Amino acid sequence: MNANARFTHMQDGTQEDWAIIAADFSAYAKQLPSRIMAHLKLLEGDFGGFPVDRLTHSLQTATRAWRDGRDEEYVVCALLHDIGDTLGSYNHPDIAAAILKPFVSAENLWMVEKHGVFQGYYFFHHLGMDRHLREQFKEHPQFQATAEFCAKYDAAAFDPAYETLPLSFFEPMMERLFAHPKNSIYKAAMEEHTTA
Repeated sequence: MNANARFTHMQDGTQEDWAIIAADFSAYAKQLPSRIMAHLKLLEGDFGGFPVDRLTHSLQTATRAWRDGRDEEYVVCALLHDIGDTLGSYNHPDIAAAILKPFVSAENLWMVEKHGVFQGYYFFHHLGMDRHLREQFKEHPQFQATAEFCAKYDAAAFDPAYETLPLSFFEPMMERLFAHPKNSIYKAAMEEHTTA
């Protein structure tokens, strides 16, 4: 579409303006997996002192989850859990959770959102922090699942010799997951405009 809305202040927008915007949004939303792929590629070559770069770590986390029989939603969460490292240096789990929130279950969202404090069990004490900080969530129903995510997939994904699947392997999973939001205030309105 080449048409643009005509308003200069949203209060002056018309139904015609918003039909133009909704149509453009639909096309733009379909490109979300490609934009996420491009952002993941920014992690390549960024070691941050770790034994593997951040892209390899992300791919390895997802590969381990995939090979362990986890479903696609879980695997995509594993792939994207550290995508926020580039922009959220002090809160990277929040960035990943914000991207995934409209598309994943509450359980997987909580796991991604809290994985940073759970991962801290393995290194916080080396930095003068409390490695048991995750215990504040011990009564939460997702405590064990998040601890398991870190132990089996995240904390174990720093092996340069591990046979890690390429990013292209996960692209179809992302396309399927990001095609249909589950939780968004815009969901019904956007579905109406894409089927009309």
